[in-house]
Amino acid sequence: MRPFALVWGGQLVSVVGSALTGFVLAVWVYQVTGSVTQLALVTAANTVPGILLAPLAGVVADRWDRRRLMIIADFAAAVPTAVVAALYWTGQLEVWQLYLTTACTAAAGVFHSSAYFTMVPKLVPKRHLGRINGLFQVNFAMAAAAPVLGGILLSTLDVDGVLLLDLATFVFAATALMVVRLPEGATRATEGKAGPRSMLGDLGYAFRYLARRPGLLWLIGFSALFDLLFAFAEVLIRPLILAFSSPATLGLLMFVGGAGLFAGTLTMTAWGGPRRKVSGSLLFTGIGGVALALHSLAPSTLLIAIVAPVFLFTLPIVNGCVMTVFQTKVDSDALGRVTGLARVLWQAATPLGALIAGPLADLIFEPAMRAGGTLAGSAGSLLGTGPGRGIALLYAVIGLLLVLLAIAGSRLRRLRHLEDDLPDAVSDKEPTEPTPTR
Repeated sequence: MRPFALVWGGQLVSVVGSALTGFVLAVWVYQVTGSVTQLALVTAANTVPGILLAPLAGVVADRWDRRRLMIIADFAAAVPTAVVAALYWTGQLEVWQLYLTTACTAAAGVFHSSAYFTMVPKLVPKRHLGRINGLFQVNFAMAAAAPVLGGILLSTLDVDGVLLLDLATFVFAATALMVVRLPEGATRATEGKAGPRSMLGDLGYAFRYLARRPGLLWLIGFSALFDLLFAFAEVLIRPLILAFSSPATLGLLMFVGGAGLFAGTLTMTAWGGPRRKVSGSLLFTGIGGVALALHSLAPSTLLIAIVAPVFLFTLPIVNGCVMTVFQTKVDSDALGRVTGLARVLWQAATPLGALIAGPLADLIFEPAMRAGGTLAGSAGSLLGTGPGRGIALLYAVIGLLLVLLAIAGSRLRRLRHLEDDLPDAVSDKEPTEPTPTR
């Protein structure tokens, strides 16, 4: 477990640095433009490269040295961050430039995450995968907690200082990868199992692999819909809170929400998730939907501080269960290609949700929930009218859809019995001794 711990620690530092950058730039964009749509476009730019490059990244992760791929990706992601820092320092930074630099950083990130995900089953035995995938969610919990530090750093280091700090974390993560000794077979697919030699052949292999396992296809579809609804909530949470509070309060509430996320990661790490991972994912999706809908009741800091941690507590368990199913049921030497194909849907959900949520909020729900708006006498009588209440109504709808998704998933036999229908693709033996770093 020591090699995994060293790799994970380095990546955790990098994730926190990137989260700080994401927070301060999101605040900057919203304060400069006052537009949810502009904010959503930056979010979309962070995920569109994943749609286009995920299949290729999966093929590369199954073919190339995964350690080297992660190191190259770390440095490639640092370059756009340095460009943004230079533009801000010289007073030339504009919102449209963030679309381009964010897309470049995301492109490097998809290769990095593909290599990281496929390496894990070779670093730890099967019985620990649920706990390890819970530990993965610590990265997201720390990212959610980063806004508190980001709010402090904005008043001390300013935006360019936070960007320079992010650059340092990229270097730290790459250095950790360079010095760690990894078990035999962790960095490259086993010879003879890498599948067809052509890139197109590898993509076709992934299609055929999933076609023979329809339960995995249903799980991909469930995860994509979950990601779509979560993307709505993620892009709308900042304007929802900023409608009745300050950026400092936003940072504090995101920290409180992050505490719930962190508690969920600790629970998943200690517990490993339920024995039946698919059922656990469906159950906690329903619980999260209820908590998300409760965000809409009132423009209250106290309310958000209570329900946001509950919703975010469920997220590591849902994601951890899904990740464990894939790592357990998909051969590790094909994991990059198969999950690369799946990520097309998973990552398409995020920009699609962001692109839809912004115009819905700006053009339909917010005007409808103003005093005298079309919904002021109906939904407005329950949720209130004014700035942010249209977004609150959207939260109620999203929460209800998550509950319906959980119920529908529990009625699908292919999904519900996936773990019984498919044999495990990995054994529970310990990884071999580490090989020297090269």
